[in-house]
Amino acid sequence: MGELPMTTATPVFEARNLNYDYPGHIPALREVNFSVMLGESVALVGANGSGKSTLLRLLDGLIFPSAGEIYCGGLPLSAKALEDASRNRDFRSRVGMVFQDADVQLFSATVWDEVTFGPLQLGLPKGEVSLRSAETLELLGISHLKERPPYRLSGGEKKKVSLASVISMYPSVLLLDEPTNGLDPHSQGVLIDFLIGWVGGGNTLIFSTQDLDLVEELSSRVIVLGTEHAVVADGKPEDFLSDAEFLLKTNLIHEHAHRHKSLVHRHQHAHGHQHSGEDSYHTT
Repeated sequence: MGELPMTTATPVFEARNLNYDYPGHIPALREVNFSVMLGESVALVGANGSGKSTLLRLLDGLIFPSAGEIYCGGLPLSAKALEDASRNRDFRSRVGMVFQDADVQLFSATVWDEVTFGPLQLGLPKGEVSLRSAETLELLGISHLKERPPYRLSGGEKKKVSLASVISMYPSVLLLDEPTNGLDPHSQGVLIDFLIGWVGGGNTLIFSTQDLDLVEELSSRVIVLGTEHAVVADGKPEDFLSDAEFLLKTNLIHEHAHRHKSLVHRHQHAHGHQHSGEDSYHTT
């Protein structure tokens, strides 16, 4: 089938009337349509259960639509298409996914084995594999962990190793499911800086999150999934982040009461945020 033609003229991904059901006809996605171009940084946001993680797995070719179609580089992304060994290898080398739970992704005896596994599966020379892996570990500041078994790492360290195991394959597209979950503030900053630079190099990033700070810092575009598992909005972050009514309606922020002496106030809180006076209003 040849290489995926990932160019600025062809969408990296295109979803057409995409539907997905879990066993028992449980809906996960309904009539989803969008396209993502090379170099975009796209945040997938929505309440828990809206279909964000499912959509990422569909884009990574781990599961396939119940109805509708997905195209990658203008070519169908389907079980049949990925049966072709050369097409599958090319797709896996260009598109990488990091799961929310690092323990799902890590399986090797050492961090070094973990990071070298992907490039070795691509059939690269051992010298190039070693060079890529060493550079990736250095880039993410985890070279000192290379001889450690992943199961003995902290949650944040596991997250970095999961990312390194994908980055070492030099993909042009990254799919990240809740990328800052489990990271301390310093590690979050390091990861965000890395991803900003990575997208700035012309690569494509699609990530799910409920952290609106991360959306503001990292995305050039937001796709909002509603409780009915469909796209309810698609546009620039600034089009949505200041619209409190929309954020409440889509469960991206919530209200709860606080007692201040004799008064009870209600505040808006964004998921993943620390409380901020700028994000609050009062009713008495």
